[in-house]
Amino acid sequence: MGDEAKKGFAGALMVKPKSEDRKPSSAAVPLGKKVIIKSADMLPDMQKEAIDIAIGAFEKNNVEKDVAELIKKEFDKKHGPTWHCIVGRNFGSYVTHETNHFVYFYLDQKAVLLFKSG
Repeated sequence: MGDEAKKGFAGALMVKPKSEDRKPSSAAVPLGKKVIIKSADMLPDMQKEAIDIAIGAFEKNNVEKDVAELIKKEFDKKHGPTWHCIVGRNFGSYVTHETNHFVYFYLDQKAVLLFKSG
């Protein structure tokens, strides 16, 4: 993971801006859902969209592969190809991503890695 992606920090929907012109965002999270953004190189509005889509995907699916597929397809449709999504409790990764198109967060006990590359 590059230095840019490591600049995120833990917090419920709080994002450390890359530059001074970006302001931290805070948004309401559904009751009972704990969201922690571990690392991000993504605008706050897109991060919130990723979290909202992930919450919906977890409500519709029990299998992590299906959750990842739904998130990836939604982002491909809304933001153009090629998005990649990994969902699970235990995995390692090292990825190259387009600038402003990376987020890694926890939704309760499940990690979600979403990035655009290609």
